[in-house]
Amino acid sequence: MISSSERVSVSLKTLVDLAAPATGLKFHHRAIRAKQSGGFISRFKGRGMEFDETRLYQAGDDIRSIDWRVTARTGKTHTKIFREERERPVFISVDCRTAMDFASRGVFKSVLAKKIAALLAWTACHHGDRIGGQLFFDSHCEEFKPQNGRRAVLHFLNALIKANTDSSKYAENDLETTLSRLLHHARAGSLVYLISDFRGLTENAQNYLIKLARHCDVVLLFIFDALEQNLPTTGQYRFSDGENDLTLNISNHARLQYQTQFFSKHNSLQNFAQQHGMIFQSLHTQANVLDCLKLKK
Repeated sequence: MISSSERVSVSLKTLVDLAAPATGLKFHHRAIRAKQSGGFISRFKGRGMEFDETRLYQAGDDIRSIDWRVTARTGKTHTKIFREERERPVFISVDCRTAMDFASRGVFKSVLAKKIAALLAWTACHHGDRIGGQLFFDSHCEEFKPQNGRRAVLHFLNALIKANTDSSKYAENDLETTLSRLLHHARAGSLVYLISDFRGLTENAQNYLIKLARHCDVVLLFIFDALEQNLPTTGQYRFSDGENDLTLNISNHARLQYQTQFFSKHNSLQNFAQQHGMIFQSLHTQANVLDCLKLKK
């Protein structure tokens, strides 16, 4: 049973307690890309290596690893030394805009999004992967460099909790800006989760996602409320954000038009994801947060 307070905000204890159930979860399959051989994308992109240092060239070194800048500067041939990356970066982007603080049933979209983000972070920790992320608000974005271990998860969870207190009132940060930053911060080879209701997903924003999917495995988690999917029966209804009230007179025509718009957005996003090798999953505010990820093996 969820307490009334945990329906509109989430506590640090709740997110920390998700560490135990996360042990039985697995990540989404990597996206299949038709132009690549094999069933799934490799865990490591390119050479699967990270630059370590530069040293003098030795017989037998791969000429493709020659560091031409150092060679030109010193007059002696130098080669780059790489170390293998054993951990995969998992980058979790969470929509913390004020529109996510809504629900007619279940929990706020923001609460569900943060619980899912916590589960993903703990799952990455259990798998030995590095955890990084992005929180985006109405006014700004915050990014977290991927790091190993429980401390990295707790740092990310604390940021999610602080997001509850963000009081930004002016929409200065659009989804285009958010995704352009995500493209910059998520390294090639990362598994990227984007948890949002995808308000403001313009053509330019989609182009950033397409570029991101060329180098990363991208999973789109679409959060919605039942009221967004289907308006109530005809009549007058009062809505409030705690400060302002709005009364709507809902007709059958309005209900049908609203429902059509929702499914058009949902299907368009799903088709877009499939077309560009991303994984898409829709989640409603009454969903069991564990079942959201248990379905993926």
